[in-house]
Amino acid sequence: MTDELYMQRCLELAQIGIASVSPNPMVGCVIVKAGRIIGEGFHAKIGQAHAEVNAVQSVIQKYGDQANQLLKDATVYVSLEPCAHFGKTPPCADLLIKHQVKKVVIGNKDPFPDVDGKGIAKLKNAGIEVVQGISEYECRQLNRRFFTRIEKQRPFIILKWAQTANGFFAPLKPSKEWISTALAKKIVHKWRTEEDAILVGKQTVITDDPQLTTRDWEGKNPIRLVIDRHLEIPLDKHIYNNAARTIIFNEVKTEVHQNIHYIQMEDMKFYLPQKIAYQLYLMDIQSVIIEGGANILNQFISSRLWDEARVFSSAKNWATGVHAPVINGLITDVFPINLDKLIIYKNWTSL
Repeated sequence: MTDELYMQRCLELAQIGIASVSPNPMVGCVIVKAGRIIGEGFHAKIGQAHAEVNAVQSVIQKYGDQANQLLKDATVYVSLEPCAHFGKTPPCADLLIKHQVKKVVIGNKDPFPDVDGKGIAKLKNAGIEVVQGISEYECRQLNRRFFTRIEKQRPFIILKWAQTANGFFAPLKPSKEWISTALAKKIVHKWRTEEDAILVGKQTVITDDPQLTTRDWEGKNPIRLVIDRHLEIPLDKHIYNNAARTIIFNEVKTEVHQNIHYIQMEDMKFYLPQKIAYQLYLMDIQSVIIEGGANILNQFISSRLWDEARVFSSAKNWATGVHAPVINGLITDVFPINLDKLIIYKNWTSL
């Protein structure tokens, strides 16, 4: 097996933590001795043991008294540079040095300032051979949310909407009308479990009364973010229930009532996407799906403040309606979803 294949296994393991490690990165670790995997681990939940710790523990549990010698002769594959600082857990670089592993193969260097090459330096200074940059692009893609937060000081922003075959987004007269299929809805609920937050505007809440939860997929509910400048949304709408933490951006007040957090902003008519993105960064919200309406989506598009767009294109045609947003990005994937198709766009600046 090659380094790339072992790193692919690291990525498969790391992906398991997608819904529970934010704002930490997803990390997988594989320990190899004489061409055989002897231990594996991944970061399962924020505040708990990192991937390297779990991988080393798996070797100890499996091999007992033989574990120490096996680790001394082993190569450790890890998708992200081992940490070098005391955070919620001790440094993983120190753990690998303690067990005197022979070699460490790394996917990405960690851009977090408290690490950023320090873990690699620790390992090298201890006489451990270090190879880095294996499957670097794939490792970065897995942790694109984490890299965006650290490097751009904002969350990873995903735009999502459905449109008819002839490019309409919603009826001209505000009313709730489904464009995509039930399968598309289930996929969207899965996506919600993978991101920290979901954002909609006032009109979407008033018209559709969405729950913004993961009812059709097992997993955590995202934080609900709502834009309501003058607090005009009726209190009987679903966003005011206790299903999830809810943040309402407005110009009236800053208050907290149980799970409802009001955050006051000034001059929301100006630079709203930038203001929201920075506020979410300050709150350690690492990723957000923006689900509408068209006005909110278009504001983020015109501000060039997005990383990925996921667009369901239906087989339906409407005679009239609100035009769907127009996006200028690189189409990276197109998937059939029953009679619909799902088009994935990437922002050129995020590649």
